[in-house]
Amino acid sequence: MRDNAPTSGWLRLLSPLALLLLWQLASACGLLPPRVLASPAQIVATAWELTRAGTLPQGLAVSVLRVAAGFGIALGLAVPLAILAGLFRLGELVLDPPLQMLKAMPFLGLLPLFILWFGIGEAPKVGLVAIGAVFPIYLTLHAGIRGTDARLLEAGRTLGLSWLGQVRHVVLPGALPALLVGIRYGLSLAWLSLVVAEQINAGSGLGALIATARDFLQTDVIIVCLLVYAAMGLATDGLVRLLEARALRWRPDLPAA
Repeated sequence: MRDNAPTSGWLRLLSPLALLLLWQLASACGLLPPRVLASPAQIVATAWELTRAGTLPQGLAVSVLRVAAGFGIALGLAVPLAILAGLFRLGELVLDPPLQMLKAMPFLGLLPLFILWFGIGEAPKVGLVAIGAVFPIYLTLHAGIRGTDARLLEAGRTLGLSWLGQVRHVVLPGALPALLVGIRYGLSLAWLSLVVAEQINAGSGLGALIATARDFLQTDVIIVCLLVYAAMGLATDGLVRLLEARALRWRPDLPAA
């Protein structure tokens, strides 16, 4: 039996709204002091003040540029590596083992090495974002290429497609959904990496706002910045979903449950 979708959607908002109300009441009664956690009303007011002063938009612009640079590097590395390892046996033997070893490492632990190698400027921040995003893209695209349906390849050979023709018209289009999943996952890890990277000597960006707020026990500013990080992660995921809907229009829609 199918639930009433609009009613169910509104009901799902009740528990978050109740939590916000309890949070506000606890703050108003003094059970939750501001130095521990600011109230929702204070967080909203702080967000408005930071936006009106231009501090939040400027920090957000710097953070977005860092994510864009790091993710661009990750995409430029992961896609060729996945194609080489997915299409060629030699490529898989040479490239896949070291990449799998690097994937098993906690990439956030590479930050001290990045600081030693590149200093405390922009390079370690962008590099950590790139490392965080590269493996999901590589793994999903590699799996998508390797998982190409053999029946489709046989159909391509029957139609007279060459090897390059099969790659272009069968393998890569079939792997596109996996690539887009990897991009979505990679973007989420890119923002997660940036949250950590910007805590290290950040003179600008959302991380600099958080570091300053931490020193002055401004929990409202910290939460505002964390919410902006989360909102940007959701926004970039939504953009990829729109791209996915346009790029995969050729796929038949699944029947509704």
